[in-house]
Amino acid sequence: MKRQILRYCLIGAPIGLALSTLITICISLCIGDGNYYPVVPTLAAACGSELNAVALQALCSMLYGAAWSGASLIWDQEHWSMLRQTVTHLAICSTATLPTAYLMHWMEHSAAGILSYFGIFIAIYAVIWLSMYLRMRQRVRRINARLGDNA
Repeated sequence: MKRQILRYCLIGAPIGLALSTLITICISLCIGDGNYYPVVPTLAAACGSELNAVALQALCSMLYGAAWSGASLIWDQEHWSMLRQTVTHLAICSTATLPTAYLMHWMEHSAAGILSYFGIFIAIYAVIWLSMYLRMRQRVRRINARLGDNA
């Protein structure tokens, strides 16, 4: 199991970096002034330079991707209830997300900023979880229907 977690984390790290880079490219394109914005300006100021901020964000993005990828193994714990899987996955992912978002200045550094970011995170998590649940339920019904046809 430890090997599998390590393997998933090693796969997730470059994916986290790639997604982070794609997000900054999309944000820069949306701003539309011809400049590339690799980090939030407040992060660059806090790090002393844009290069230091980009390096820190790259490292954090890799750790973030590794955490999410490693956490996905929770869904393979078939002896766990769906509630336990969901709560554990949410706890790990929010524990990775909120400090990363705070450190990277992706949220306002205030109680209101933290609460609003957490609220948005939970809403997005719930939508994704529900869509995955409905997809999986439909898949199980199709498998059961095929098994019923073959019996």
